[in-house]
Amino acid sequence: MITNLLVANRGEIARRVFHTCRELGIATTAVHSDPDAGAPHVREADAAVRLPGAAPADTYLRADLIVRAALAAGADAVHPGYGFLSESAEFAQAVLDAGLLWVGPPPAAIAAMGSKTAAKRLMAEAGVPVLGALAEPTEADLPLLVKAAAGGGGRGMRVVRSLAELPGELAAARAEAAKAFGSDEVFCERYLPTGRHVEVQLLADAHGTVWAVGDRDCSLQRRHQKVIEEAPAPGLPAEVRAALHAAARDAAGAIGYTGAGTAEFLLAEDGRFYFLEMNTRLQVEHPVTEAVTGLDLVALQLAVAEGEPLPPEPPAPVGHAIEARLYAEDPAKDWQPATGTLHRLELTLPHQEFTGSGTSTGAGAGLRLDSGVEAGSEITPHYDAMLAKVIAWAPTRAAAARRLADALARARVHGPATNRDLLVRALRHPAFLAADLHTGFLAEHTAELTAPDTKGVERAALAAALADAAGRRGALPSGWRNLPSQPQLKRYRAEDGTESAVRYQFTRIGLLAEDHVGVKLVEAAPDRVVLSEDGLRRTYRVTRHGDRVHVDTPDGGTALTALPRFPDPAVRTDPGALLAPMPGTVVRVVAAVGDTVTAGQPLLVLEAMKMEHRVAAPSDGTLVELRATPGRQVETGTLLAVVQPIEA
Repeated sequence: MITNLLVANRGEIARRVFHTCRELGIATTAVHSDPDAGAPHVREADAAVRLPGAAPADTYLRADLIVRAALAAGADAVHPGYGFLSESAEFAQAVLDAGLLWVGPPPAAIAAMGSKTAAKRLMAEAGVPVLGALAEPTEADLPLLVKAAAGGGGRGMRVVRSLAELPGELAAARAEAAKAFGSDEVFCERYLPTGRHVEVQLLADAHGTVWAVGDRDCSLQRRHQKVIEEAPAPGLPAEVRAALHAAARDAAGAIGYTGAGTAEFLLAEDGRFYFLEMNTRLQVEHPVTEAVTGLDLVALQLAVAEGEPLPPEPPAPVGHAIEARLYAEDPAKDWQPATGTLHRLELTLPHQEFTGSGTSTGAGAGLRLDSGVEAGSEITPHYDAMLAKVIAWAPTRAAAARRLADALARARVHGPATNRDLLVRALRHPAFLAADLHTGFLAEHTAELTAPDTKGVERAALAAALADAAGRRGALPSGWRNLPSQPQLKRYRAEDGTESAVRYQFTRIGLLAEDHVGVKLVEAAPDRVVLSEDGLRRTYRVTRHGDRVHVDTPDGGTALTALPRFPDPAVRTDPGALLAPMPGTVVRVVAAVGDTVTAGQPLLVLEAMKMEHRVAAPSDGTLVELRATPGRQVETGTLLAVVQPIEA
């Protein structure tokens, strides 16, 4: 029986496992890198062991250090979470060799699924439909998907639409895969741009029982990483669902699987499906399955590891659940990750439910928040950009989508840029509500999902200016003074770079604001402004963090940067200068000084938050300066290169 469990992971999944351990009376041990020393998962564990260093390769990917930490802490079992070493057969074996209990499948099963190419051959032999790897792709096979054989999460993955692009994309994928997974093996398969990503949650014990717990649709993805997931997968004909579950059980049986795992499939428009891979661990999106079944999958993982048998059949799903991943990133800027201090993460939950570190399992749980961060957390470039997962359950899919969109819109998220607005718009999009889903959904609708809300920004800037005035002068009267005030000017810049100049004054007849005709001030305080427009009142909650101002309404939030009243003419940026858009490490340079380049042509690649980001030429011209070298660590705003534009 497990008495002390070490979680070989960090953040949200560590907190999630610790919650179940507290419910079961199991002591907990955390591990942490130096940047994570003050992280919530460290504080919530009964004991914590330092892994010296910052980079994952020096900390969470060091199997020897983690095994040593478990022994030093007196742990008798190890849970790998997801990511890092969770699908390492060598790590699983090292845990067992140390006399510890491994909460996961046998090392042989992990190894069997460790290479996607080998796994596909094994699944084909077991009669599971597969989308075969292409040894020598031709024009007829286009478009192609280049994939890393040893990993997932979108790393080492490229879409290729012409054979001329293939050599360069293969080389880039190999380099990224080698860095991420220790293997540069990649392969090509046909890319189905309108296919759906459907997966089956598996749970198997050591007594021969294999559950297909249910299915999920994870088609809404960016950069081949999931963003919105739901259970059950909507719109599946009964015979297709049954065949998917049978294929998943066959996959588990073929490798003698035990524990929790997920069989992932690509569902084509014609109803045929193909095995993609098997994740030999708990999935990020497991809460939606818990929400519709009432199961605690972590508790079941622990029970299976202790040798307990499963009941003959899993419970049938009830209702519908949808999960949205809140990322620190800017979708309008090619999903550029964001770093900095998270000042606030506040989601309104029913009083009986958890926030942050807990989990409320059980069908009908309503809203759930799983997060590895909290107010004051530093979002660094060392780890994945996910801040939190927000999960909603309701009796129907439409009701779940509405509940989740509303919860996200009302959330107060202050700090780095996030994808919150995109999530809300996606959940309310007619195509999503009609279950018209495919893996290209977000790419297809990016423009409308990221379109700037010009009027909303203008109103937010006005509210920010009035809240600032109230803070400096005390509570403002409801629209009049004995003497007219002098016009005031406030300037703000929104996250999309657009600037707003707010000119206002208070007179005997109320607030007069240029460009805001018809807007009346009802109430103003440093943290709250009420405006009326055409008889409609709207409340704005205003919070300032340094020069950043966050304005929240029930429809969403707007982040503004307060600017000097008059711009400094000395502050200028060379239009040909390429500055680092984020902190990161230069991993590749693909151009040289003197090269003639075209607008949008990649010049170098930065790695940040476990993803690669291409830095491209801003215009046609000549690369006249290059300060980037592979391995160099840069901060936001660091000059990387200069392109001299071609004179007209």
